[in-house]
Amino acid sequence: MKSTASLRTFNFLYFALLAVFIPFLPVYLSEQGLNPAQIGFVVGSGGFITIIAQPLWGMISDRTKTIRKVLLLLLVFSTLLGYLLYDSSSYTLLITYAMLLYFFLMPIDPLTESLNFRIGEAEGVSYGSIRTYGALGYAVMSLAAGYIMTGYGAHSLAFLFAFIGIAGFIISLFMPDAPVAGKPVTLASLKTFLGNRETLLFLVLVFISSVPARMNDTFLGVYIRELGGNSELVGQAWFLAAGSEIVVFALSFWWMRKGHELMIISIAGAFYFLRFFLSAWVTEPYLLVLLQVLQIATFPIFYSAAIQYLYRIAPVEWRATSQTVLALLFFGVSGIIASYAGGALYEAFGGKTLFLTISVMSFMGMLFGIILNRKYGTRARASRTE
Repeated sequence: MKSTASLRTFNFLYFALLAVFIPFLPVYLSEQGLNPAQIGFVVGSGGFITIIAQPLWGMISDRTKTIRKVLLLLLVFSTLLGYLLYDSSSYTLLITYAMLLYFFLMPIDPLTESLNFRIGEAEGVSYGSIRTYGALGYAVMSLAAGYIMTGYGAHSLAFLFAFIGIAGFIISLFMPDAPVAGKPVTLASLKTFLGNRETLLFLVLVFISSVPARMNDTFLGVYIRELGGNSELVGQAWFLAAGSEIVVFALSFWWMRKGHELMIISIAGAFYFLRFFLSAWVTEPYLLVLLQVLQIATFPIFYSAAIQYLYRIAPVEWRATSQTVLALLFFGVSGIIASYAGGALYEAFGGKTLFLTISVMSFMGMLFGIILNRKYGTRARASRTE
């Protein structure tokens, strides 16, 4: 179990890095004088970088037959670039360092998830029992970063990011390695994988549902500040959101049922709708922070079910590819549209209109999930009884 202990610690530290990057980058950029449209441009451009970087580093990992060594390299560059990003004020430097950080930091996510699944299977423990520590790291650091940013200034995030990155590098030296099981991601392999109608429709569902989720991730901190909140409240909001995920991931072995993934995703879509619709009508930043507890019924349920669904319908040799495609779609492609369109929408009409729009999109995702469940869910459950 020593292998899972080091992996759990790495999950804690890596997702702590993400907590300093994803929710606080827009807040940091806002403090440096950028408007919502400019923030959307930076984050959206990062989505383009992610689309290129994730499959590239996945293929490098496949070719070299190692995940851990690739993670070590990515962590070194991520730590340096994160420090430089949060130590900068120039618009040109902010864009440059942010794009480079997207290139090195975001590919760590699917590689880490691959390790979580592979080592979890080898050790006989559930994926959720490992991934729980990632949610814990995200929650703790979201809260801490908010207080640190308020108490010591925006540039203090540079030292915080560097400290976590160095700790993550040290821990990763003791982590087990696992060769990548899937084939390298190529245009031919993607064409074969996406040629399956069920897979294609499911990825459409993920796309419809992930765009509003990513819009919320990008502009929640900006909206809190618009309502009169500060960086501490932004940290508290993400602490509640990520903290609520801990129980969900820890108990995934209990609530997750094979053959019911599409219905579970539809339920998560309903709570996404409720969460964003209520957010649009809130006028007090403290109430908006409290609403983030609804994360307990949205992202962790949606993403866990999506991963299990893809692992169930994809051939064994395509599982690594399916994980990369899911990550690209949820955090890359959707992030581009969410950032560009969300930034323009926010700049033109304000936060209320933005959240009303994404609530409608989430409702559409819920309906599409129900349709797919009627078409494919029944068949999947029937096959389990045969």
